Amino acid sequence: MKRCLKLPDITCPALPSGFLRLPVTHRALHDRAQGRIENSPAAIRAAVAAGYAIEVDVQLSADGVAMVFHDDDLDRLTSERGPVRARTAAELGDMALTGGSDTIPTLATVLGMVAGRVPLLIEIKDQTGAMGESDGRLEAAVAQALVGYGGEVAVMSFNPHSVAQMARLAPDVARGLTTSSYDPEDWAPVPAEVCDRLREIPDFDRVGASFISHQGNDLTRPRVLALRAAGVPVLCWTIRSPEQEAMARQIAANVTFEGYLSVIPA
Repeated sequence: MKRCLKLPDITCPALPSGFLRLPVTHRALHDRAQGRIENSPAAIRAAVAAGYAIEVDVQLSADGVAMVFHDDDLDRLTSERGPVRARTAAELGDMALTGGSDTIPTLATVLGMVAGRVPLLIEIKDQTGAMGESDGRLEAAVAQALVGYGGEVAVMSFNPHSVAQMARLAPDVARGLTTSSYDPEDWAPVPAEVCDRLREIPDFDRVGASFISHQGNDLTRPRVLALRAAGVPVLCWTIRSPEQEAMARQIAANVTFEGYLSVIPA
């Protein structure tokens, strides 16, 4: 544990070493053809068995529980419709994931499944729709779920306000910023001026981040290279072939991958 040089009242926990050694499965080791849906228990079990680090996403239920699910809405991944945040954890836990036999798990369930056997990277999804100020409810649910967890774990978010909340709620947990080229056409309804600001990663020091996970085809951005030169671990997303991985690793310390099996270093 160290103090942030520019923010002496904030601790900056280092990214655990496993995240730099083991390739990170994007939304766990999912494969729809095999019935392993993204962020599902089956995908998580497969990633653990293969020895990969795992990235998952969390959304908030209506009753304040952190649920492992990527989208804001249920439409793409279940037979239900509407926002995740309109349903209770019990309701979400009864919803089958389309294409598999699993239902939507809580973060607590996933932590119990992983049980420290591989590193777990938790992406906190923006709850505002525009990268605005967070009310802290999802972050509090994540922090509560992590109490007593002994494995290698880190949190990150595209929304710097969420990362700042985690600095307050779970100061001993490593935290980072998920970052992007922020093309406004890809990020609607996030305002263009917000995209312009976030593109330069201005909040890294303010939130006490210790790493970034950057868009894989944008790694040559000067700000990314400057952070790397300063010793900041740069992860990247989402790599979809060995060829892309070889290119990304010229800059990135590690990759988040899907659609193929990344090689685990000996």
